[in-house]
Amino acid sequence: MTAGYFGGVVDTIISRTIDVVLSMPLLLFAIGIVSACSSSVAGCDVGFFSVKPGLPAVVLVIALFSWPYIARIVRGNTLSLREKEFVEASRSLGAGTRRIMAREVLPNLVAPIVVYATLIIPANILFEAYLSYLGAGIPQSIPSWGRMLSEASDIFDIAPWFMFFPGLFLLLTTLSFNLLGDGLRDALDPRSAR
Repeated sequence: MTAGYFGGVVDTIISRTIDVVLSMPLLLFAIGIVSACSSSVAGCDVGFFSVKPGLPAVVLVIALFSWPYIARIVRGNTLSLREKEFVEASRSLGAGTRRIMAREVLPNLVAPIVVYATLIIPANILFEAYLSYLGAGIPQSIPSWGRMLSEASDIFDIAPWFMFFPGLFLLLTTLSFNLLGDGLRDALDPRSAR
């Protein structure tokens, strides 16, 4: 929101940071980070905090690579919102930058953020399944459809249902979140035909 509202150098720095994160090979970095954090019981230190192996490392990787997509959506919507009449009216009444961003721009960004968050959830579920399938995901004590698919690949010839059901539930879960996101987009988009 800051990049879209202020523009200029701030927008350039934030946008180039987003471009750099988006250009990284996601799966390769994810496997590297999860493996590095899982190599010892203590985990790994990332700047001013430490990441424990297992689920915290997977959550860190998903958060590290998911934010740029929502940031681009928010930036683009903020670019169009800052030129709207209600923002100009608020500015002409003497409202400060913080007040305009908090009271005028942010409430209009809630709907796109909610919609896109529901659309990015299936990608993150599949990403966790990829990591677990490759053996770099969450620990063995926590069930994972990706690990179930990986373990079922050895016995697929004699027991295909061990692969069918985790795959089916993974498909149904991601499909349901996609349908939820589409429904929310239709319900929250003021420009959609009702």
